[in-house]
Amino acid sequence: MVALAAVPAIGLAAAGAACGAPRNNRGEAEAVTAIQGAAESLPPELDRVLRDYERAWAAKDARALADLFAEDGFVLSDGRPPVRGREAIRKAYSNAGGPLWLRSLGHATDGAVGYILGVYTHKPDGPLAGKFVLTLRRHEGGPWLIAADMDNSIAPEK
Repeated sequence: MVALAAVPAIGLAAAGAACGAPRNNRGEAEAVTAIQGAAESLPPELDRVLRDYERAWAAKDARALADLFAEDGFVLSDGRPPVRGREAIRKAYSNAGGPLWLRSLGHATDGAVGYILGVYTHKPDGPLAGKFVLTLRRHEGGPWLIAADMDNSIAPEK
């Protein structure tokens, strides 16, 4: 059995507050700071997935983004139908991109499969914009590829 990598309890509380769950007396800035403090260090081979994603998204490079996915990978974006396969992912991302910072809150690997749970922002110290789960897999000796990318935005408070 694979256990979720340790995530400080304050990080989970802040994540809940940032996504609309009942809040304690902390403000939005404190919630963002708590999440940033809860961000965990990833092993280099997993961190590479997040940093390559950030770079490709910032460059609006749909091909580089699609190449991070397994050939039969999925994109499961908030409010959109599923997209499957590198070519379909490249087309879906053809007009996407901009500033993006990804932070891991937890991860695990077991053999050829793994996952990263995290949050994203559009400014290095800005408010949380959303949450994501990357399901990963790799062939022996190969790089980790994204089998599925599920994300959803955090709606601004009213």
